[in-house]
Amino acid sequence: MYAVIQAGGRQYKVSEGDIINVDFFEAPLGASVTFDQVLLSGGEATKIGVPLVEGATVVGEVTEQGRGPKLLIFKKRRRHANSQSLRGFRAKTTTVRIDTING
Repeated sequence: MYAVIQAGGRQYKVSEGDIINVDFFEAPLGASVTFDQVLLSGGEATKIGVPLVEGATVVGEVTEQGRGPKLLIFKKRRRHANSQSLRGFRAKTTTVRIDTING
């Protein structure tokens, strides 16, 4: 069984046992997290939500709070002497292990 969930403005296709990195949210390690914005639920019979599947939830456990890979933002302005800048950014992420898919 699999599901497509929405978390932090992004969509993820998950199944039981998957480990996903989502945008950071406050939760202690080992806490149970419920995603109730299920867009699609598949398996024996596929249910497509309009826009959400009624009564479907995905339950996971927070395994890690960390930071993602470094992203480099480079800007260069043509025909301007030495007009360039380089900035780095590491987004905070939450790692979640998917336990059960209901519905």
